[in-house]
Amino acid sequence: MEYREYLKIPNNLKACRKARGLTQQDVAKLLGLKSTSRISRWEVGECFPSVQNMLVLARVYHVTCDDLFWNLRVALIDEVGNGEEEL
Repeated sequence: MEYREYLKIPNNLKACRKARGLTQQDVAKLLGLKSTSRISRWEVGECFPSVQNMLVLARVYHVTCDDLFWNLRVALIDEVGNGEEEL
C-alpha cells in the first residue's frame, strides 16, 4: 500500500506517551505549546510533528524516531522494496 493511500498517518505516539505515564497536557507543556490540539492531531495521524518536535518527543518518551512511526516505517520499507524489485 502506498503512503499516499493512507487516510491517517500510522504512528505509535499515543502508545509511547501512555507508556511514559504522560498526558497530552504534560507533553504540550514540555514542548511549549499552549494547548493539546497539535498533540491530538499528531496522535490521530492527521499530520506529522515538525522534525524538531519529533526529536523532542523521542527524547521525552525515551524511544527513537523510528519507534514513534514504526508502522509507517515498515510500510514505506515494503513499498520501496517492491519498487526496487521492479527495476
